[in-house]
Amino acid sequence: MPQLSLFSADARPAGVRDLGGLLCGPGRIARFGAGDQARLSIVVVDAARTPAVVAACAATGIPVRPVSTESGAVVRSAFRCDLVGLAAEWTRGADKAVPTGWQLDGAALRLWALAAGRPDDHGGYLLMLDPDAPGTHLPLLAATTRLGIPPARTACGTALRISGTRRVQRLVELVGPAPSGVPAGDWPRCWGRRTS
Repeated sequence: MPQLSLFSADARPAGVRDLGGLLCGPGRIARFGAGDQARLSIVVVDAARTPAVVAACAATGIPVRPVSTESGAVVRSAFRCDLVGLAAEWTRGADKAVPTGWQLDGAALRLWALAAGRPDDHGGYLLMLDPDAPGTHLPLLAATTRLGIPPARTACGTALRISGTRRVQRLVELVGPAPSGVPAGDWPRCWGRRTS
């Protein structure tokens, strides 16, 4: 039986701070009124994953629901007081920003992969970045590197690519098995050969 990593998604129960994983990709968090409430919204890369994203958010204690928008598949929370701390951490002024010293772990990485991850055609795995928040890209590259899965940026700069046997194995260990409703072929997996 494999040993559970302290950084894996299953190492502890999911919490509100893990929703930062959704903000690594195209997720958004906005405060309302006097700033005593905030709302989380996520554009999901694949509409078929919407139920899995809804379930993952519910596991953190934050219910979300699908909404129809021109942007595609979106899930959104209500404005809530318990999201204000997350909003304060992940924004600077009106811009989304990775919190200073933020430590990526398996739980947040699992949510990032769920909402904005996909395999590439060469045995690697892509974690999509937010094209509207370019200031988050380098801090997220640094966070994934600190976690032991140093990525490369894709040519278009809108995703981090995890490749190589050891890195992909580490990614698989950190995110755990595919969530219910997500095809195994869309989730990080080891191919048993070199993934360059």
